[in-house]
Amino acid sequence: MGSQFQWADDEELFALARRELFTAVVGDVLDKMGLLHQFLPAQIGPLRDDMVVIGRAMPVLEADVVTREAAGDTGSARSANPTISAPFGLMLDALDDLRQSEVYVCTGASPNYALWGELMSTRAMKLGAAGAVVNGCSRDTRGILALGFPVFSAGRYAQDQAPRGKVVDFRVPVAIGAVDIAPGDIVFGDLDGVLVIPRAAEEEAFRRALEKARGEKTVQRRIEEGMPAAEAFRTYGIM
Repeated sequence: MGSQFQWADDEELFALARRELFTAVVGDVLDKMGLLHQFLPAQIGPLRDDMVVIGRAMPVLEADVVTREAAGDTGSARSANPTISAPFGLMLDALDDLRQSEVYVCTGASPNYALWGELMSTRAMKLGAAGAVVNGCSRDTRGILALGFPVFSAGRYAQDQAPRGKVVDFRVPVAIGAVDIAPGDIVFGDLDGVLVIPRAAEEEAFRRALEKARGEKTVQRRIEEGMPAAEAFRTYGIM
């Protein structure tokens, strides 16, 4: 690997990606590598157009649960499963387990309640997390925008998860759409979508993406100078 494409650790790699890359160019490279299903569903996007998230995935598995209280039964009987009996299941444990530069990636729930909110964002920021990506809704949008914490969701909906859903596990492999997500995979999201880069492919993917991004700048200059698109593609193999 050439010296211009070296990075010592995640911090350097993520900073380099923020400066020079975007999801489209990394996605194109993954296609060329035979990894054709790495973008999360198109409806998952940022709460604000300028939000960018990049970090290591901390996958979280949510499940719909109808509690007795939610069904209007205020009796004392509760599930024998302590996870189901807890107000949010393991959600608070998962939130508190976030580490520096990790992304909370949650899936498994119906779209009938919010999976992320302002207080969760506040705690995640305190822990140094990089952002949250939820396959479902988020809420407290004004508060999250004021914090500036990168949150990507499929919609905005204030209905609470407490009586409707529980986190049942975390730091486990999950799937969102056609994308398998393992703990530690890189999650990269911007205005054009959210991409998952498997750990085994990350070094080659980012090296090739940097090469392509720098090549695209050259092609853009040549096209601005008047070079026809067909000639640019024949010359540089980029379009």
